[in-house]
Amino acid sequence: MKECRYYTKIEEGKDGGKSLKVRCELCPHRCVIPDGKHGICGSRWNFKGKLYSIVYGKPCALADDPVEKKPLNEFHPGTRCLSLSCTGCNFRCLNCQNYDISQALPSDVNFYELSPHEIVDIAMQHHLPGIAFTYTEPLTYYEYIHDIAKVSHEYGLWNILVSAGYINPEPLQELLPYIDAANIDIKAFSDTMYMHQCGGHLKPVLDTLLAMQKSDVHLEITNLLIPGVNDSEKMIRKMCRWLVSNGFAQNPLHFSRFFPLYKMQDASPTPKETIYLAKRVALEEGMKFIYLGNI
Repeated sequence: MKECRYYTKIEEGKDGGKSLKVRCELCPHRCVIPDGKHGICGSRWNFKGKLYSIVYGKPCALADDPVEKKPLNEFHPGTRCLSLSCTGCNFRCLNCQNYDISQALPSDVNFYELSPHEIVDIAMQHHLPGIAFTYTEPLTYYEYIHDIAKVSHEYGLWNILVSAGYINPEPLQELLPYIDAANIDIKAFSDTMYMHQCGGHLKPVLDTLLAMQKSDVHLEITNLLIPGVNDSEKMIRKMCRWLVSNGFAQNPLHFSRFFPLYKMQDASPTPKETIYLAKRVALEEGMKFIYLGNI
């Protein structure tokens, strides 16, 4: 286990006694975690009043991927990267395509035991110029990606973050100098939809986008369109209008087609016409580079 970087101890109790509860400060959930329990993400565990990452050094997935799969279409196109993931996620998306690892505890799956230096060694042995943190929510194994990314830069490799962007400002700012490219997923341009579909809020994600815009990170954005959830022309237009008015017109925007998964098995795939409509709306609102996925 690795002690977490962002948490506070909760001082409370009768007759001056001290509580063993802690508050995780990594993401906007700010989970209050009793001794012996974990937070919403499942990867950060309170042991006797200290918060530990129980997935540190335990990736459950390793793969050699094209960068376009992240998806990143304008960051070193045609190259490949070492993709890795640990279990855990701070969202509960009903349509999650990787739910078997994102909604799992590390004890539920098989995993490797690899230090940050060993991860970088694997990338270099296979002549992969970069490392991508992906598949689940990498920000929940924050300490691991921070340490890998730092070593990766020392050896001239680049780092990719594929994330829903649900993180507090301070840890994000500490991580950004080691991130070269990111794809951030906007689940829906509605706080109500975020709460219902994912169990989170929209504003922290927008704050993450704005913070990345001010950094040197190459940023691309994905919007998975789900029928009846976030695919209305009004919502798409509202999102694109916000992006353009906040300086994201030049950032590649990926509209992706939904297929029934996880707790949305009875839903219908996104009609291709909806994807083409989204592209038209985005161009009308001033977005310059549109890519269509899963079609």
